[in-house]
Amino acid sequence: MSKPIVAIVGRPNVGKSTLFNKLAGKRISIVEDTPGVTRDRIYAEAEWLSNLFTIIDTGGIEPENSDIIVAQMRRQAQMAIETADVIVFIVDGKQGLTDADNEVALMLRKSKKPIVLVVNKIDKLADEQNSFEFYNLGIGEPIAISASQGLGLGDMLDKIVEHFKEIVNIDEQDEYTKIAVVGKPNVGKSSLINKLLGEDRVIVSDIPGTTRDAVDSYLETEEGKFILIDTAGLRRKSKVKEEIERYSVIRTLAAIERADVCILILDATEQLSDQDEKIIGYAHELSKAIMVLVNKWDLIEKDDKTMDLFKKNIQYKLSFMAYAQYLFISAKTGQRVNKVLDEVKKCYDNYSRRISTGVLNDVVSKAVLMKEPPVVALKRLKIYYVTQVAIKPPTFIFFVNDTEAIHFSYERYLENKLRESFDFSGTGIKVIFRERKE
Repeated sequence: MSKPIVAIVGRPNVGKSTLFNKLAGKRISIVEDTPGVTRDRIYAEAEWLSNLFTIIDTGGIEPENSDIIVAQMRRQAQMAIETADVIVFIVDGKQGLTDADNEVALMLRKSKKPIVLVVNKIDKLADEQNSFEFYNLGIGEPIAISASQGLGLGDMLDKIVEHFKEIVNIDEQDEYTKIAVVGKPNVGKSSLINKLLGEDRVIVSDIPGTTRDAVDSYLETEEGKFILIDTAGLRRKSKVKEEIERYSVIRTLAAIERADVCILILDATEQLSDQDEKIIGYAHELSKAIMVLVNKWDLIEKDDKTMDLFKKNIQYKLSFMAYAQYLFISAKTGQRVNKVLDEVKKCYDNYSRRISTGVLNDVVSKAVLMKEPPVVALKRLKIYYVTQVAIKPPTFIFFVNDTEAIHFSYERYLENKLRESFDFSGTGIKVIFRERKE
């Protein structure tokens, strides 16, 4: 059994994200005074008295509304409630009981899930009486807290863990291949994830920038266990004017850092932009496994040469990562989407590949015999031996006589020889040189 799931729900701007960040111990959700900032469900791990559990932050539940974003936020919150083992219903102690609170409470009671009622923004003891009116919701005793100041959280957490029927304190994320889906706004990132999951997991609309947060989705298939991280589309820095957009940029880069495989989604109807290069260039610098998916391929008029020409054009512009794998898809029609996870698995296997020291040194010795290192600053490089010290990414240390005798072209030659001898397609590798005195 997996860890219990706790969903934090309530009206917009009652402090859900502030509480979520306090429990997660780090700033994960966007916190802003603008109502409706958290649009998607956000997942994180939390712990209380040796009990590990997963918390979900949700978009605020609004009364029935025709606005497309508000309506989908409500739907996302409902899905989080269905997923959760325990629901934390948070209300605003300063604003008091509202009709919207009553409507949310009605929806929660229908879920038949354990509910912990939390009255937020009770910043001092004298304000605690403000929580009494919430007994009228008929869902139990209200617990007064101040999420921003961290007051009353212990009582709330005690109540939450009381509802856990079975706890498994095992962090299962190591079993999952973490995939960051990155790209400019509105290229189809959320559509692809929804297609892979088979449900409307991430908000999809024609409005660019709908996904502001990096959102995790868990998926198990025949290919393996995956965490899909949908990220906000990165814009040019000159266009990043809102504070919210700035948070999204930071979070996208953080998503790339924790991912095993980074998928860059391109729009087949648009040219590759400098921003695309910067996004995936960051993943390349971290030596991540990388795939390039060309989406909306169904909209392109083509013949038997179109795909090759299109691919060569992209590869020319992304020549710094010749190892990347390519796939042409349509998230809308499902064309080749069934191949995505299979290709991801291959990239991940190579990202995790380990080579024995003996075989490694045989390959390097032959490479040196075929092409002797050049003389640099009156010194010739001598390689004593090489060993692989890590995976994810594969990392190799060459012990040499003098690191100043390394020419960048010879370093590239050695890396190419490693790639020719072993299957590192789809993944970056790291080559490090260290001096070892004779």
